[in-house]
Amino acid sequence: SSSRFAYDREFLRTLPGLLIVAEIVLGLLVWTLIAGTEYFRVPAFGWVMFVAVFYWVLTVFFLIIYITMTYTRIPQVPWTTVGLCFNGSAFVLYLSAAVVDASSVSPERDSHNFNSWAASSFFAFLVTICYAGNTYFSFIAWRSRTIQ
Repeated sequence: SSSRFAYDREFLRTLPGLLIVAEIVLGLLVWTLIAGTEYFRVPAFGWVMFVAVFYWVLTVFFLIIYITMTYTRIPQVPWTTVGLCFNGSAFVLYLSAAVVDASSVSPERDSHNFNSWAASSFFAFLVTICYAGNTYFSFIAWRSRTIQ
């Protein structure tokens, strides 16, 4: 066993890798667009912020695990199951956050808040689609792993 630092350059060229990068970029847009406003006046945005920041941090964590191939050094963890559970829960919770985000956007005197909230809602739905795609790929990997 080598103690060299492993780096998988090809992962970022795969569709799941590209989706993870999109999730990170779009997720960052979701929570920064809300954080730059007076979101605390609308309690529903607290849920959106929680989901967006929580899954953004975890997605960055998973990207690091995949790029550095850390998963190969910890074979005791069922990574296909972990990936399926993570992406599936991210899809469901992001979908609920996107719906809450969209339904909480209302025109007000301050157009900055309205524009930021509307944009965050749009990006939240895009992130939801990305997590749905990765849930699909995780399911395929999990199913092929459990069949063996």
